[in-house]
Amino acid sequence: MWWTVRLLGVVTLLLVAAAGPATAASPIDLTSGFYVNTNSLPATWARNNPNDSRAARIQSSIGSKPIARWFGNDSDIGSTVANYTGAADGNDKLPVLVAYNIPGRDACGGHSGGGAGTVSAYRTWISSFAAGIGTKPAVVIIEPDALADFGCMTQSQIDERVGMILYATQMFQQKAPNTYAYLDAGNSGWVAADVMASRLRSAGITNVRGFSVNVSNFYTTSQSATYANSVVGYLGTGSKFVIDTSRNGNGHNGEWCNPAGRRLGVTAQVGGSGADMLLWVKTPGVSDGPCGIAPTTPAGEFNPDLAIRLIDGT
Repeated sequence: MWWTVRLLGVVTLLLVAAAGPATAASPIDLTSGFYVNTNSLPATWARNNPNDSRAARIQSSIGSKPIARWFGNDSDIGSTVANYTGAADGNDKLPVLVAYNIPGRDACGGHSGGGAGTVSAYRTWISSFAAGIGTKPAVVIIEPDALADFGCMTQSQIDERVGMILYATQMFQQKAPNTYAYLDAGNSGWVAADVMASRLRSAGITNVRGFSVNVSNFYTTSQSATYANSVVGYLGTGSKFVIDTSRNGNGHNGEWCNPAGRRLGVTAQVGGSGADMLLWVKTPGVSDGPCGIAPTTPAGEFNPDLAIRLIDGT
């Protein structure tokens, strides 16, 4: 009889293998909280400027908090991502990553231009990005603004971009099974919910966990949740969403590029306002571009004065 049981066991294994991998686990359940990157731009600035009167406040209010790390063009992106997610995994923490390398990035805004040089280069990059995560738990925001920033693009450029994002969703689905990946869906003041739902559907929303809203913007959590739920209603797929709360403490004042009077929002948490998570996706204190209250600070550069103003709400 023992050989019959053993044969049944082999058959069962073969059937499981034929059916494909088991359902992925939630990265939230696999970890014990969000990962804090001790080398984030605000943490590094505070560490390198210990005698500056602003350093302690910036480290306490921003540098010590869980913030997403943004990844752009990197010829060794797979290893870079593997090392970062490995460090988080070694501490049983959940890292939040942003894939930000689409060709023609920030095409209409202009301040954060760049990205991979070709479609082929992008496909290689995003495939290596997903492979770098592998089975480790992670959260990934895919290409902020890419599906909202169509206003200055031709239909051919739009189709090409949507195709690249669709490929990205397939790579995360195939190569990073314990990752919650979210396509970026702009913000509540940009693209109508039904239009955004159509774009998300074309870009492979069903291959990933859901979508993100308010990345690098200032709309309140309630405004963002209302918009996100409207998008979900049009999608009709049960998609989930996350909200960037990094700078939305005082809401939106009609400006998007380093506006005055904004404030830090609630720090990263699971749940809240119907979202999967509330996250700090944008790094507080990092400039949106040479504009607003930081007219000489390029996009992506940390400015301690911007950080302090977000802490104080001025």
